Amino acid sequence: MPDLVLRSVRQPGDTTFSDVHITGGIITQIVPAGTDSTRPAPAVAGPTGRPAAVDLEGRTVIPGLWDEHVHLTQWALTGARFDLSAAASAREALELVRAQTIAAARPTPLIGVRFRDAIWADAPTLRGLDEVTRGHPTALISHDLHCVWLNSAAAERFGVRVDESGLLREQAAFALTIALGQLPDAEVDALATQAGARAAARGVVGIVDFEMTWNPGVWQRRITDGFDSLRIDAGIYLADLDRAIAERMHTGDRIAGTRGLLSVGPLKMLIDGSLGTRTAFCVDEYPVGGHGVLTVSEDDLVEILVNATAAGLLPAVHAIGDAANTIALNAFERAAATGRIEHAQFLQADDFARFARLGVIASVQPEHALDDRDTVELNWAAGADRVFALRSLLDAGATLAFGSDAPVAPLDPFTTMSAASSRARSDGREPWRPDQVVTRTQALAASARGRTRLRVGDVADIAILDGDPLTVSDAVFERMPVAATLLAGRVTHGGALFAG
Repeated sequence: MPDLVLRSVRQPGDTTFSDVHITGGIITQIVPAGTDSTRPAPAVAGPTGRPAAVDLEGRTVIPGLWDEHVHLTQWALTGARFDLSAAASAREALELVRAQTIAAARPTPLIGVRFRDAIWADAPTLRGLDEVTRGHPTALISHDLHCVWLNSAAAERFGVRVDESGLLREQAAFALTIALGQLPDAEVDALATQAGARAAARGVVGIVDFEMTWNPGVWQRRITDGFDSLRIDAGIYLADLDRAIAERMHTGDRIAGTRGLLSVGPLKMLIDGSLGTRTAFCVDEYPVGGHGVLTVSEDDLVEILVNATAAGLLPAVHAIGDAANTIALNAFERAAATGRIEHAQFLQADDFARFARLGVIASVQPEHALDDRDTVELNWAAGADRVFALRSLLDAGATLAFGSDAPVAPLDPFTTMSAASSRARSDGREPWRPDQVVTRTQALAASARGRTRLRVGDVADIAILDGDPLTVSDAVFERMPVAATLLAGRVTHGGALFAG
């Protein structure tokens, strides 16, 4: 007998209803609704005390969704920090900081997030931040995490040197961001649990977590302490490659003692910066000068890819600029390796087809296209037809994997899929580069590891929706109501629907 039957559901695009049988966390049957003549009443309790069958009244079921690129701890911490995304200039940002400083408790550092200096006409300055913060340690983290603007008090407190801009970029910014998050484990883990619940409420069943730490250990602790809302692929950074090899970790391996929730993720390495900080490595010069930064040479990257592949770790190479993406693809080809390129935002025309030919997945964040459209027009206008070009990648045969890069964008796959399939938000602006839209079916596949429908034999990781994602309006799709989420048949969101 099944543990659970989802009665009267539809799969995307279907007009007829089905019953989905789940046994031992696996989908064992999908049959026309009412096929079983002994159909129980809705919410009949089974031997475990939970319903053996639930009438879902025509709701749509889809494979559980994944976010393929998350910084979970940073996403969890962001909710406790103040938002600067509305600031259209450094002056406006300083006024927001001034208001926060007045209310802030001392000596706790004041931390703000999501400023975008790449589109400001004026520039951040150390003096300006010092004047409004009056000696209160203050650090402001950019929307893409590649830059931190801090005052003199924060620089002294954290032992870093800043110039007259007050800005730290790239590795120095990453190091300070990590230091800002050094709170007691119990406090951060509680925030992570809340973040996991929020993700499950959006139909998410798993994430690839690229937090800059020894992730397997962090997640072993959290899961041991009760975290159970998501599957976690714990990314490993290049600095920990030797440790991962010594512990015989291979991408995809389940980590013992974590109830099947934790697996070894890809090996992450960064070879350039970001668009927002004008450090993404590009062929053409930025309007402010320079071509960005390349942090790993092609020859060194080839060696890393060879070693990672030999160790059983799937490489995930951060590359944003068009020159960086060419170098990454060259290295994959020379190393005879497959893997992922994280972001793949700006590509040279000849490189689209290379993703498919080399078997390299384009791990992309569609919401960034709408976040960065103005920054692109200011900095990459000459190549805007090759920026966030998702349709061109698909047409060239590439495989897409969608993520948010939370906290850079919200950890919400419907926001992500809507950005990809409409190239617009419900904010009144016209779609940006609508020639690069993908279909909703393609967006769903990129958000559910290639699946668009439930299949017999699948693990019962399922999102239950209050509408058909293929037919609802763009406005509804962007904010799709999720009635419930199941992880191997266990309810992680929407328990009231199963309460009888």
